[in-house]
Amino acid sequence: MDTSDDAGVLRLTDDLALIQTVDFFTPIVDDPYSFGQIAAANALSDVYAMGGVPITTMNIIGFPLSKMDISVLQEVLRGGLDKIKEAGALLVGGHSIEDDELKYGLSVTGKVHPKKVLANRGAKLGDMLVLTKPLGVGIVNTAIKGNLAGDDLIKKAIEIMSSLNKYPAEEFDDFSISACTDVTGFGLIGHACEMIDDKTVGLRFFRDKIPVIPDALEFAQMGIVPAGALRNRKYREGQVEDIKSIDPVMLDILFDPQTSGGLLVAIDKNQAEDFVARLRAKGIQDAAIVGEFTEDFKGKIVL
Repeated sequence: MDTSDDAGVLRLTDDLALIQTVDFFTPIVDDPYSFGQIAAANALSDVYAMGGVPITTMNIIGFPLSKMDISVLQEVLRGGLDKIKEAGALLVGGHSIEDDELKYGLSVTGKVHPKKVLANRGAKLGDMLVLTKPLGVGIVNTAIKGNLAGDDLIKKAIEIMSSLNKYPAEEFDDFSISACTDVTGFGLIGHACEMIDDKTVGLRFFRDKIPVIPDALEFAQMGIVPAGALRNRKYREGQVEDIKSIDPVMLDILFDPQTSGGLLVAIDKNQAEDFVARLRAKGIQDAAIVGEFTEDFKGKIVL
């Protein structure tokens, strides 16, 4: 917990450890089935970020019986179950309460070999940093709430958020991965800072290589930015070198809180391009090498 890692890990034997995590939230899209898929993908992601495979899940539900038809809950649960099945895990139970606002998520148990656990720290000097999903869904979700996003953009955002991080994680065994985390509420900068908080390395981002949803840039230029991005910046801006010289719109993107974002993978520099090529061959077209761990500015980010 002192390193703010993605999940807890308990070693049972020399060959088996359990990964445990939990996550739930209120709806971020109108369609209940899509919300169920996104919430499930988000909860499952922490297991993949630790290098593991999810095996069992339990539903966590808060539902306003007096305000919503039960069919809404049925669709949320159907979306979650379909995503659980896609992950190859089992739904083994859960708990529900009556609440003033709809909430849904999962408690997830995964498995991993104790020697293959990935933490958010451990990146080596010279490692490259790979991001597997584009940034900007927090800004897009803010635009959706303001009725500013078209159907195509809403569909794209749902596709990004509901996509499982299972698919990049399946490739880990073939590469030298030294650290991993996923990009969620603290934004790219926030989660990247967690990877270098031990001050053994610094991190240089390749600003023009970072994948971004194009519409998110346009909305950010209009000032449509979630409050979470501002909180993230206030907390971490001291770790970004020469932050005042950086385009404020780009900073909004980099601090944008993501829902069910991509994996941040620290990988041997000689394998990074092959890793990205493997991901793109699987259809993960936004995967990109976005940075390099350096000896300069230890514990700091350079853009």
